Amino acid sequence: MKLGFEPIFNKNSKILILGSFPSVKSREVSFYYGHKQNRFWSMLSSIYKVSLNTIEEKTNFLLTNQIALWDIVDECEIKGSSDSSLIVKKVADLSIILENTNLQKIICNGKKSYEIYKKYYSNLKIVSVCLPSTSPANATFNKELWINELSINKIEEKRI
Repeated sequence: MKLGFEPIFNKNSKILILGSFPSVKSREVSFYYGHKQNRFWSMLSSIYKVSLNTIEEKTNFLLTNQIALWDIVDECEIKGSSDSSLIVKKVADLSIILENTNLQKIICNGKKSYEIYKKYYSNLKIVSVCLPSTSPANATFNKELWINELSINKIEEKRI
């Protein structure tokens, strides 16, 4: 049985990015998106024009930019890092974030996280979107989609 990480969020978080479950490399470094070829941190660095090298820099960046980060699977059985082998034992209790933030959007990093999120949280009335996985194994990654969906201003405009 493998266990996921704790969520990163604060009361100002407006966007929650949900992965599926930490990769082998992420589990080795005990932090999200730890595989050097995963596009997640380099994409955020590029979009926001910041340097994100240490865990502290990454955590501070997320909190400063109103972004929460977690994985939809809290406990599972998995072979390596493959989402296709993932057997969910326990999903994340999103109420921890929902009750302590003013969340306005949930972005699922890849199809697997979206599939699991929809299965267990289809009743939530929060805008949710599935974006192409930032995994190096995903050839369909599209940075422009991520740029568009990370915009807090777009969320505010939709609420008016």
